[in-house]
Amino acid sequence: MVKEGAMSYDELFRADLDALKAEGRYRTFAELERLAGNFPNALWHGPDGVKQITLWCSNDYLGMGQHPKVLNAIDTTMRARGSGAGGTRNIGGNTHQHIALERELADLHGKESALLFTSGYVSNLAALGTLAANIPDVIVFSDEKNHASMIEGIRHARAEKVIFPHNQLKTLEAELIKAGSRPKLLAFESVYSMDGSVGELQGFVELAEKYGALTYVDEVHAVGLYGREGGGKSQELGLAHRLDFIEGTLAKAFGCLGGYVAGDGLKIDWIRSKASAFIFTTALPPYLAAGALASIQHLRTSQEERAQIHERADTLRKRLRARSYPVMDARTHIVPLIVGDAVKTKALSNRLLERHDIYAQAINYPTVRRGRERLRFTPTPLHSDAHMDQLMEALDECWSTLGLKAAA
Repeated sequence: MVKEGAMSYDELFRADLDALKAEGRYRTFAELERLAGNFPNALWHGPDGVKQITLWCSNDYLGMGQHPKVLNAIDTTMRARGSGAGGTRNIGGNTHQHIALERELADLHGKESALLFTSGYVSNLAALGTLAANIPDVIVFSDEKNHASMIEGIRHARAEKVIFPHNQLKTLEAELIKAGSRPKLLAFESVYSMDGSVGELQGFVELAEKYGALTYVDEVHAVGLYGREGGGKSQELGLAHRLDFIEGTLAKAFGCLGGYVAGDGLKIDWIRSKASAFIFTTALPPYLAAGALASIQHLRTSQEERAQIHERADTLRKRLRARSYPVMDARTHIVPLIVGDAVKTKALSNRLLERHDIYAQAINYPTVRRGRERLRFTPTPLHSDAHMDQLMEALDECWSTLGLKAAA
């Protein structure tokens, strides 16, 4: 019974959810089971039972989540070492597998040290938050398209911040000049996951060096995919040694779970010693660390997967353009198809799944700005020409039936 005059919490929650549904932004999750050995196919537990579908929006970009080397490392380590880490790294969870993986990550990026976290989100939240909260009088300069985890880390620190337009070096330089001699932290991404755009890494590094700023790059959507060994865009561009912090994930191209930050020994030790989200969180299971290590070691020597994913993305992009679909001009492995309306984007996603056995999740605000709602296709080396044929036929039917607009 609600006390007279008191807030009705259920009414508040219901009204908020109803508003999300009316805007077409209410998130629904498909119940899926991935099929190891048959990726990108999966099982969908839908309203009419279970059937096989094709995944077109997975962030397991290279299919490493089912690679035999990765699965063998996970299975062998789990049977030998058990399922959990046994505690935080400080208490009882600092295993040989964690140390070996951190050494491999540091070497991958040409750094002295690396620090593991339970996810890429947590690594940004913890590392950026710790830096911004503990460097006296610091100003944080953040690209406007930075990921929510970066934004949350900066916000949590309550430091002064400057949000500059995406990749706008002149605006950024003017703001750096205004900051004078104050400590500065410049945060940006290498590959922006919703647009597929590439950060101005060269320009950012040069400005940071000119005005005395620390650099922090999120390589989450680039590690494994770019560079001679999969070290990301910073490796591809020969800039890794000029960056202070390189953050990445083990959950996308490497096909496992976890996040990390790499840098020189002093800086990483400082974060290790001060980041609450590291100190008080149970460590990754050793078998996942072993799987990630196997994945990284494979991709450091194999060029095949990287070559294939970029060919597949280029092919899909060309096929969409040939049909006048409004596909964004990305220079990366990400292929965004703009719909421009939340309700219609969700309708398109639903129809592809229900009528054509194709899963491509709708991307709406706040992940992207209003009016730029989209489907985000991520072709992998395992998407065949037959998969693309099926997708083209399905899009043609759905686009026409829903009355969606072609490219201008």
